[in-house]
Amino acid sequence: MTRVLFVGGLGRSGTTLMERILGQLPGAHALGEVVHLWQRDLRADERCGCGSRFSGCAFWRAIGQEAFGGWHRVDVDRIAALQAAVERTRHIPRMARQRLAERRRHLIEEYAGWYASVYAAAAKVGGAEVVIDSSKHSALAHCLRWSAPAGLDLRVVHAVRDPRGVAYSWTRTVARPEADGDQMTRYTPGRSALLWTAHNAAFELLERRGVPLRRVRYEQFLADPRGTVRDLAAFAGLTVTDADLAFLGDEHADLRPGHSAAGNPMRFAVGRVPLRRDDAWLAGLPAKQRRLVGAVCAPMLTAYGYPLRAGALARRVPA
Repeated sequence: MTRVLFVGGLGRSGTTLMERILGQLPGAHALGEVVHLWQRDLRADERCGCGSRFSGCAFWRAIGQEAFGGWHRVDVDRIAALQAAVERTRHIPRMARQRLAERRRHLIEEYAGWYASVYAAAAKVGGAEVVIDSSKHSALAHCLRWSAPAGLDLRVVHAVRDPRGVAYSWTRTVARPEADGDQMTRYTPGRSALLWTAHNAAFELLERRGVPLRRVRYEQFLADPRGTVRDLAAFAGLTVTDADLAFLGDEHADLRPGHSAAGNPMRFAVGRVPLRRDDAWLAGLPAKQRRLVGAVCAPMLTAYGYPLRAGALARRVPA
């Protein structure tokens, strides 16, 4: 049985940073956003986190050989068709049922099986007890819930960040250096607020269906990185010592090169990375948009411990 730590939540919630840090723990190996591996890496041959093109990365070549006898044997068109058929947010209410129609269950199991093969091969090639997938997509997590026949021990880290900070981040232009100048997707604050609500609700539903889940607020993670990482390591079934956390300080992390297949550009960061709250949205997100996001996300804002009024938060943030 392959143990998988799935880091989920809406993008721009600190998931890539969490994945990079957790991936440096003994017994863990971070894979990046495996959901994008098929198109961005197999098809587009984008850069691995180590800097090499996917096709030139020895780690991923070994995984492809172990899992499939070579990446050339992977039917990317079939995976894309399965993804379109089952891995959609609108399908989550159906996937959250206790039982599925036989045909849909077979499709989901086939789709999850491709991921299970990658996870198992990565664990073997990397000598890992736990592999980390920061794909984030709630619909993929629900697909993997039906993965017992594929031999997965699925555990989910549900990353949450103040939706107003998330909304501001989605409005900013971020280059994708691995994609030859392309930019990351941008959303309006209204759209990101709806997505924030939908994805977080989907992960809560996953927890109610019995999937082991640990919820972590990004702000909490930055306030106590070592304590949070210890807790997540225990949740993943890993034992860590003080020496294992020597790379992690109260306000920084020393990151070594990794093999994240896809994800936020910070997966290329190497060396000392500061760990500090990004509250630029308090000044950068217009008041009208802050109120819009707050209104859309109000029920979950309070449930996750965020103040409804941004002014209350501003008074708690040091200048």
